[in-house]
Amino acid sequence: MVLPTLDSQRERCDGRIEGPSEAPVLVLSNSLGTNRALWDAQMPALTARYRVLRYDTRGHGSSPVTTGPYSIAMLASDVLLLLDALKIERAHFCGLSLGGMTGMWLGIHAAARIDRLVLANTAPRIGAAAIWNARIDAVRKGGMQAIAETVLERWFTAAFRASAPEAVGRVGSMLAATPPEGYAACCAAIRDADLWPGIANIRAPALVIAGTHDAATPPADGRKMAEQIAHARYVELDAAHISNVEAAARFGAELIAFLAEGDA
Repeated sequence: MVLPTLDSQRERCDGRIEGPSEAPVLVLSNSLGTNRALWDAQMPALTARYRVLRYDTRGHGSSPVTTGPYSIAMLASDVLLLLDALKIERAHFCGLSLGGMTGMWLGIHAAARIDRLVLANTAPRIGAAAIWNARIDAVRKGGMQAIAETVLERWFTAAFRASAPEAVGRVGSMLAATPPEGYAACCAAIRDADLWPGIANIRAPALVIAGTHDAATPPADGRKMAEQIAHARYVELDAAHISNVEAAARFGAELIAFLAEGDA
């Protein structure tokens, strides 16, 4: 199902909703530099049980590249706009990396809309401002190819890059296709965000997923998040940053088991 056009001062983000019409709704939010196809490996199992709303984060995929910089509040408001357009009062939410930061904001500021919250390979604050400023400068001067190789090396372990070149290539194609200005605007959203002060206010049951080899959002950040969120569980996968691709089966199994507890 193609989402309806949203009449608003904010341009709509593009997405699709799939799965049984009466099933609980699950929103999936992609990482920086990818699009909704990031979740392809999980979709068959998820759509058997859930009404799954996948969307492209603002500035990515088929969503509009509006003037930046963006903020995490802006990206989270896009989700609320989509839910309102579809008349969805509450939903489960799973976000990876930047998508996880979006989920944190929703858990803190829009608690009434979130049932269960999955925060994967993310942290309330990611990286130093200087790193993000350098990334923004690089893509504006040299396009996505200026950062692609370095980013993929951080996103996946060397072993996975060697053993699964097709999977890595699919993610690399998403990265290459990301509009540089949309990417830069979302880099600014990450650069300017610090959600640590509000993280303890999340009341939704939460699953925090980390990757053992994730240099971008290390396991220590995931464990600290899980300690500060009242109803949180921590799971660590044998993967780097894009764990739902590198450890796809385990990621899907943990996600479904956690969500099923709320559907019982």
